[in-house]
Amino acid sequence: MQITRQADYALRAVLYLARSDPQARIATAEIAREEHIPATFLAKIVSQLSAIGVLQAMRGARGGVRLAKPASEITLLEIVEAIDGPITLNECVTDADACSLTDTCPLRPVWCEAHALLVNKLRQTTFDQLTQAGPVTQIPVAT
Repeated sequence: MQITRQADYALRAVLYLARSDPQARIATAEIAREEHIPATFLAKIVSQLSAIGVLQAMRGARGGVRLAKPASEITLLEIVEAIDGPITLNECVTDADACSLTDTCPLRPVWCEAHALLVNKLRQTTFDQLTQAGPVTQIPVAT
């Protein structure tokens, strides 16, 4: 499972705004430049996140974008699902009838558990937590 580039851009844009003054209106050009997001992608992202009440966009000379609610109320899951739709590791996780082997398959419980862990982690992680996080450390990858 891999989130789309657009979801990654959305997460980075919201994090940028979460790190900014909550009352400030930030120009989308600034966010695009600082986060290396193509302006066309960012415009679509702002529109989608405004529609679900995460961002507030204002046009004009004094316009810009800001969070529509506190960073503590915005989760990673909310942003990913707003852009990519519901997270599913395998079709059988959300639809047991999708596979004729559901009742006997030893893989389905693993997919269901992994899905639940991922969704819960994203649901429990808010943008205010990320703004308080220390330096990024690499997680070792088992080989």
